[in-house]
Amino acid sequence: MDLQRMTIARAAAAMAKGELSSRELVTAYLNAVAEKDVKVNAFLKTDAEKLLALADASDARRKAGNALSEWDGIPIGIKDCIVVEGETCSCASKLLENVVSPYDSTAVARLKKLGFIPFGRLNMDEFAMGSSCENSAFKKTANPWDITRVPGGSSGGSAAAVAARMVTAALGSDTGGSIRQPASFCGIVGVKPTYGRVPRYGLVAFASSLDQIGPMTNSVEDAAIILDAICGKDPADSTSLDVPAPKLLDAVRNTDTTTLKGVKIGLPQEYLNAPGLSEDVRKALDSALEKLKSLGAELVEVSLPHTKYAVAVYYIIATAEASANLARFDGIRYGARKEAGDLVQSYFASRGAGFGDEVKRRILLGTYVLSSGYYDAYYLRAQKVRTLIRQDFDNAFKQCDVLLTPVTPATAFKFGEKSDPLQMYLSDIFTIALNLSGNCGMSVPYTLDSGGMPIGLQVIAPALAEERLLSFGRVLEANAEKPEFIPDI
Repeated sequence: MDLQRMTIARAAAAMAKGELSSRELVTAYLNAVAEKDVKVNAFLKTDAEKLLALADASDARRKAGNALSEWDGIPIGIKDCIVVEGETCSCASKLLENVVSPYDSTAVARLKKLGFIPFGRLNMDEFAMGSSCENSAFKKTANPWDITRVPGGSSGGSAAAVAARMVTAALGSDTGGSIRQPASFCGIVGVKPTYGRVPRYGLVAFASSLDQIGPMTNSVEDAAIILDAICGKDPADSTSLDVPAPKLLDAVRNTDTTTLKGVKIGLPQEYLNAPGLSEDVRKALDSALEKLKSLGAELVEVSLPHTKYAVAVYYIIATAEASANLARFDGIRYGARKEAGDLVQSYFASRGAGFGDEVKRRILLGTYVLSSGYYDAYYLRAQKVRTLIRQDFDNAFKQCDVLLTPVTPATAFKFGEKSDPLQMYLSDIFTIALNLSGNCGMSVPYTLDSGGMPIGLQVIAPALAEERLLSFGRVLEANAEKPEFIPDI
C-alpha cells in the first residue's frame, strides 16, 4: 500500500475493488503515526483500539453491501477545536485539557454519516490563536519538510499530519488564514469556504464572524469530496447559509485542465507590491501566471485599496470577539479550576494558569477595544472599514473571475524566528482580508523555494463560488511546477 500517494479518491477506488480494507488503511496510518509523529508532533491523541473497531465496522458494512457511501471507512484527522462525541476537545489549552465532548460538531456528524472515521486529535495554536503552532500548551508541531521549521498555524497539526501522510485528510479551521497558511507551508491543499457555507456548530469559537471549518488534503479532488459532505444549512447555526449545497466533486472531475480560455485572473496590485514579499514567492507567482496565460487566461490588474488596513481591522475585530467568546472558560462550569480565596480570585487563578501568553494577549486587546470610551474609536470604526474591504473585493470581481495571489510573504520560518508578536501578525497579510470579506479562497501547492520548502498560491473567488474556486484550483494543481509534494520524513 503506497501511503505516499494515497488520497480519499484512491482509497475509495481500492476499497470498491476489494483491494483494500478500512482496517488495513487505518492500521497503516497508525503505523505511520508511530513512526513519524515522534519527529512531527502533529497528534495530541489517537485511540488505536477505537479506530480499529470503527474500521472493522466499516468493513462489515461494505462486505454486507451496506456501505454508508463510497468513502465509508476512510480516516480523517480532526483539529482539536472541532468537537467529536466522546473525545477530548482541549483547543490545545491546559484549561480544557480533560474536557470530553458530549456531542458531534455538525461537520463531523456529516462526515460520520458517510462513514468517514475521525482519526485522532490534531495539535494547533491554543484556541486557534497563532500562525506557527508554537502556541500549543502541549507541544510544538514541526514541518515535515524540515523539522526545524514551523508548519504554520493555527491548523499546523492538521497540515503536518496530512503532508507527512499520517492521515488521508483533515479538517481545519480558518479565522485569518489558519487553513491556507499552514497548507502553503506544508505543501498541501487547504480551502477556506464562504462564510456560512459550512456550519460552525461544534467549532469552539475564536471569532464568530470570521471562523470557518474547511478541508486540508493532498489534492483538490479530495477537498471537493470533503466540502460536498460538510456544506449546507444547519438549524443549529443561525449563520449557516440556506443555499443549495454545491456539487464540487463533479465540477472538479469535469474540469478541463488544459485550457483557461475566457477566464480572467485578477492581480491585486497591493498584494504583488507588498513589502516583505520574498523573491522565491514572487518568482513562483510569476511562473504560474505565465503558465496560466499560455492556457488562454487573461491577466487583469485590479486594486484592493483598503488592504493596508486589513491587519489592524482584523486584530481589532478578532480579539474583540475572542474576548467575548472566551469569557465562558472560567474553570467554574467546566475546565481546569484553581481554587482561591473567593469566586473572583478563583476566576483569576483559573484563567491565569489555564490560558497561554498569546491567548491572554488577545483577550486583553479585545477587552480594551470593547471598553467604554474606546468602542467607537476602535471596534465600530474597524467594522466600517471591514465593509470597505468587502466592497473592494466586490468591485474587483466585476473585472475578473478569480484572484491569484501569494498565500504568505515567505515560506515556513524556523522555530522562534518570529518572537515579536507584531511580526507574526504581519505574516498573515495576504490571508486575513478574505475572512473579513467572507469570500472563499484556497491554497494550492505550486513549487519549492530555493531551500526546498513548499510554496502555495492563493486562489480567491466570490462568495458562494466554490465551484469556480475549485475548478480553477484543479487547473493550477495540474499545471504546477512540481507534480508531487511528498516530504522525506
